Amino acid sequence: MPPQLKDEDLPDLFKAADATSLNGQKLYLRGTKLRLSFAVLAAVLAVFSLEVDGKWDVAALGVALAFLATLLVEIWLLLSKPERDWYDGRAFAESIKTLAWRYSVASAPFSIQSEAEQHFVNEIGKLIAEAPSDSIVVSSPVHITERMIALRQAPLEVRREVYLKGRIEDQLKWYSRKSRFNVRLARRWRVALITIEGVGVILAILKAGQVFSIDFPGIAAAVLGAGSAWFAVRQYESLGRAYAFAANDLSTVYARLQHISEEGVWAQEVADAEEAISREHTMWRASRGAS
Repeated sequence: MPPQLKDEDLPDLFKAADATSLNGQKLYLRGTKLRLSFAVLAAVLAVFSLEVDGKWDVAALGVALAFLATLLVEIWLLLSKPERDWYDGRAFAESIKTLAWRYSVASAPFSIQSEAEQHFVNEIGKLIAEAPSDSIVVSSPVHITERMIALRQAPLEVRREVYLKGRIEDQLKWYSRKSRFNVRLARRWRVALITIEGVGVILAILKAGQVFSIDFPGIAAAVLGAGSAWFAVRQYESLGRAYAFAANDLSTVYARLQHISEEGVWAQEVADAEEAISREHTMWRASRGAS
């Protein structure tokens, strides 16, 4: 059985950066959900009035508390910047991953003839030096795992098979799955937002006809605003298109790599394939507004 290379076989730096990114994503999305939910709650409470002892309007106090909660969440997001951990952690993890794969399958700049081990350590060192120290904390030394070494020492035919299945095919399936997922959710959110707009029109007409006096159209507007903000944060449509493009690109890469039998050609073609994968991560960070 040929030596496989899974995420758990990569250097500990990858695992640390990956964990940082996933935690940052979870906190940022959770904070965004809370902020939007409190904003909608404030709009809902604002249409009611519930006086106690003819002095205090409990509903208005609820509005104030909801706005206060929104403000506190916004301040927390501003100070802790979990989105930065998400973006920087993902960029660092993917950079480590591409270097590890290049080394393991003897791709440029770690070809068979090169001083690969020292070069790999130097390249990792450059990444560490460029990584933001406040979002990426390196707590373990740079090392090359046994699986990486074992794969590098395997014949070209074995390295090619492992790379095609473990890297290119894996990424192709991931992008294809994510593309379908985002396209499907984009359609659902579009339908939901259009439905809310339609309901808002009906509620506004009914209020204009004095069918009711409560400001239900205002609630619909708040829900629409929150839904639109979440839709913008998740970027379902743009991600669906970007992931589909990446999957198509990788399918071409797969076809180009599967018949290579010369080390020199292999080293350069894999390097080109990794550049294509890196381009997608660069575009993802740019779409998120990350530097």
